[in-house]
Amino acid sequence: MPAPMISIDEISKTLLKTAQHTLETSTRQEVTYSSTIQRIPKVSMKPDLTCFVQFNGDYNGLLVINFSANAAFEIYKSYMKAMGMPKDELAGTLADPDVSDTIGEITNQIMGQMVKEVEDEFSLNAVFGQPKALTINSSITLVIDSDYRENRRLSFKIGNYSFRIEIAMEHSEFILI
Repeated sequence: MPAPMISIDEISKTLLKTAQHTLETSTRQEVTYSSTIQRIPKVSMKPDLTCFVQFNGDYNGLLVINFSANAAFEIYKSYMKAMGMPKDELAGTLADPDVSDTIGEITNQIMGQMVKEVEDEFSLNAVFGQPKALTINSSITLVIDSDYRENRRLSFKIGNYSFRIEIAMEHSEFILI
């Protein structure tokens, strides 16, 4: 029998590729990720713009994407330009609701693709809610009313700007039969 795989690590590997592909497709910019997945003690929402969404089903967890103002604005501008929005109609500040709406939509696309990939590879199903994006000034550590003991951080770059995905999941193993 094949060795069990810790589910959060498999989901994290899927997320790296899914987020990269989704962002490159939607922004038409190169997106890179670190080859290191970090184990972290807890998941936090961090300034300047954060987006979070819970997922549940055959596997359960919480995903948080943390953007600096520059990274969020770069993704927003590139996404809107790729969709044909004229430059003079773009939002001028991070506080504009169009920016958080766009980040929420991109997070929705990343989650949709991740859930599909996990279902295709492991025959496991999950659903997720509507991602919530908001601007914040200081870090907020999340205490989830679930047994999400496993936490990971994934690091990305778009252009010269970094952003991170943090994921919390219940401890479980995928055992292929």
